[in-house]
Amino acid sequence: MNNKPLLVIFLVVFIDLMGFGLIIPILPIYADQLGAPGWVIGLVASAFSVMQFLFGPFWGNLSDRLGRRPILMGSMALMGLSYVLFAHSTSLALLFASRLLAGIAAANISAAQAFISDITPPERRAKNFGIIGAAFGLGFIFGPPIGGYLKAELGIQAVGYAAAGFSFFNFLLAWILLPETLRDRSERVSLFANPFKELRATLQRPVIRELVLLTFVFITAFSMMHVTAALFWEKEYGLTEKQIGFMFMYIGVLAAVIQGGLIGKFNQWWGENQLLVAGTILMMLGLVFMPFPPKSWFYPWELVCLAVISVGNAFLTPTISSMLSKISGPKEQGLIMGAYQSFSSLGRVFGPFIGGWLYGFSFQWPYLASGVLMAFCGLIAWQLVRSERFKLMKA
Repeated sequence: MNNKPLLVIFLVVFIDLMGFGLIIPILPIYADQLGAPGWVIGLVASAFSVMQFLFGPFWGNLSDRLGRRPILMGSMALMGLSYVLFAHSTSLALLFASRLLAGIAAANISAAQAFISDITPPERRAKNFGIIGAAFGLGFIFGPPIGGYLKAELGIQAVGYAAAGFSFFNFLLAWILLPETLRDRSERVSLFANPFKELRATLQRPVIRELVLLTFVFITAFSMMHVTAALFWEKEYGLTEKQIGFMFMYIGVLAAVIQGGLIGKFNQWWGENQLLVAGTILMMLGLVFMPFPPKSWFYPWELVCLAVISVGNAFLTPTISSMLSKISGPKEQGLIMGAYQSFSSLGRVFGPFIGGWLYGFSFQWPYLASGVLMAFCGLIAWQLVRSERFKLMKA
């Protein structure tokens, strides 16, 4: 396989997530500064994922019809506009609107996943799907500290315009370098499919049903931590926006190292089945212990917990993507990946809202609830890998 298209899509996803990384760590704190209570902070964070859920099947289906390249480029331009709006979000209403627009644009991740499926043989997909996680990690290495610095020194407008600049630069990069990989286009696919109908159809297919439900639950748990961590660190332990940016940078380093360089080795050593189960257990342990660090041990305690969570997430995300791609037909890669992305987005709808609501009662509650959800994920994963139907579909 020619690795040039893989390198290009890595750069495209990395730059896209670089802009995303500038925004995410400061979003809960900025919403709090605008006067939002915990449940409204969760609602602002969820707005992005509501649109990502609704438009995930659309982008995936459209990429099956028109190709991956035009969908990725169009969504980059739209994302840039959302960041310009974010730069001028001086009220909760404008902040909410900017996140809605960003969510529409960000639903294109299904097209990026389909792009990788187009150019990758089945036996290498677990490794190559890891590049999205690696790009996410690298985006979080550079994005959060830059975002924290810009917010602290120059204000929210600088953050928005910097993120917009990354998106518009990404558009030019894709225009020049990104090839088209779709060879067998599906003209009959419905573009404006009802996302709930698509999900219902997906849930009627064994194994795919279990994998996307597992995705939904684990993303819900992960998002509960993601949206409350910045508030928890700032209010309970006095971290500044710059320090919070570096905490998210640490998460990014771990994601880049594991998903970008080690996930292929782990897959060779243990196989996808073991990675699926181990990922749920690691995330459960990291989430449950995360909100209880003694103040004198804050950094070593939190860094260990974040490492355990990151390893678990790195095991789960590319493994589930790879499993879904292997049991999907060649003409439905965009469709299935769109449905998968929709379930991920649904988790990011419920997770931030529930996490913000629970945070209003106690900063520890979102993490304990996340641990319970991950225990449930572990049960789903264990039963799935032992089922005869799963073994037959993977054969």
